[in-house]
Amino acid sequence: MNRTSPAKGARSPHEAVAAALRERIDSGELPPEARIPTQKDLAEEFGVNRAAVRQAVQDLKRQGLLTDPGRGAPPTVARPGPSQEEPKPAGTELAERLYEAFRAEHVTIDTYSLTTETLNNALARPHRSIVDGTIFPRSIKVRAIVPSPQADLALPRLVDDPDDRRPLDRLHEIQRTWATALRNTFGTFRGRYEVPEVSCEIRTVAATPLHKIYILNGTEALMGYYTVVRDRVPYRDEELEIFDVLGLESPLFRFSAGPDGHDKQDDAFLAHSQAWFDSLWENLSTPQMPD
Repeated sequence: MNRTSPAKGARSPHEAVAAALRERIDSGELPPEARIPTQKDLAEEFGVNRAAVRQAVQDLKRQGLLTDPGRGAPPTVARPGPSQEEPKPAGTELAERLYEAFRAEHVTIDTYSLTTETLNNALARPHRSIVDGTIFPRSIKVRAIVPSPQADLALPRLVDDPDDRRPLDRLHEIQRTWATALRNTFGTFRGRYEVPEVSCEIRTVAATPLHKIYILNGTEALMGYYTVVRDRVPYRDEELEIFDVLGLESPLFRFSAGPDGHDKQDDAFLAHSQAWFDSLWENLSTPQMPD
């Protein structure tokens, strides 16, 4: 009897088989070094031909989830090892990880940052895939925390006059612009592309973010530091010399509690990051009022 029917929905047969195997690997049903079923068994289980199974297996090998023992034996689940990749810029890394996160049936995004600009830009690929029907989450829940407009933030500020409010006024205009765009994007998922459950809530805290963090599906965290830079920026027909921060260019460090996690440090970092975010959300944050 088939456990999964990849013919249903917009996924191609090999994508559905790959997604089902990936889910079993992520959940631990197929632990490291376990052999996956034979091509014959997988083809019968999913009701597809062996070509689709072979393509699914090749996809998972390219992603580093499966290894090939050779001599015709079925592939085995790869044992996680330390990442050999350098940290990537926030705009690149978040876009890649969001795309993978949106493959899940239920998507959650918790984020704390100066603005939601990086998150908005990183949504382009999953947005396009939802439009194309190649990914189709059943629910999306976003919780974003940004600084309060009323707070006296340490950054950004004028180089020669830290009490001048114009850099903060400029920041809050940018915040509102990206917050509106974020709400509109997720509203489109629900209204036009019929994702059944979508929520996007933005709250504020009276604190200056000196780092940004994204917690995706409760299974991985991406964290990066804001580097303070001296910059000249336009604002209302003026040019302001300010101390600002790098956002899109700052590297993100990834911590995973899934099978590709490095060790117990990753698990602990993710658990404490989630608890820290929840404590801000529940105890200090207040709703940001849409314009």
